[in-house]
Amino acid sequence: MSTSTFESNIKQIPHKQESVYRTLSDLNNLQMLKDRFEQVKDQIPEDKRKEMEKLKDLKFDSDSISITAPMVGEIKMRIIDREEPKTIKLETENSPVPFNFWIQLLPTGEFSCKMKLTIKAELNMFIKGMVKKPLQEGIEKIADALAMIPYQD
Repeated sequence: MSTSTFESNIKQIPHKQESVYRTLSDLNNLQMLKDRFEQVKDQIPEDKRKEMEKLKDLKFDSDSISITAPMVGEIKMRIIDREEPKTIKLETENSPVPFNFWIQLLPTGEFSCKMKLTIKAELNMFIKGMVKKPLQEGIEKIADALAMIPYQD
């Protein structure tokens, strides 16, 4: 087994670092993503809509999130560390592949910041070959979605 790291591209967010941190550090706030998707899903291209609808049973509380994903089952993550206003660290409580997940935020101006997501997992070569592409694609999709949230400054 070796540690494998998957990182998103750096995303620019046109909101204050503190606002983004405040929203993402309380996972209850992600409910607005789910609600917003329901409101605008008819306006989303069909391929993207189908992709988002694959995530079933999205559940939140302030410190944890769980989703049911196709062919994977339930994945539950819990926040294990918050370093205001720059880092939120999560780890899996229930997952076929245990991993840690970081959200890193850095200011780029008075009203903007940049974000990078990182996943680290202990994977053997066989499992790594199977999950490398889906994990990299997944972390990019999550980063894109988090970058589009209408954060409150």
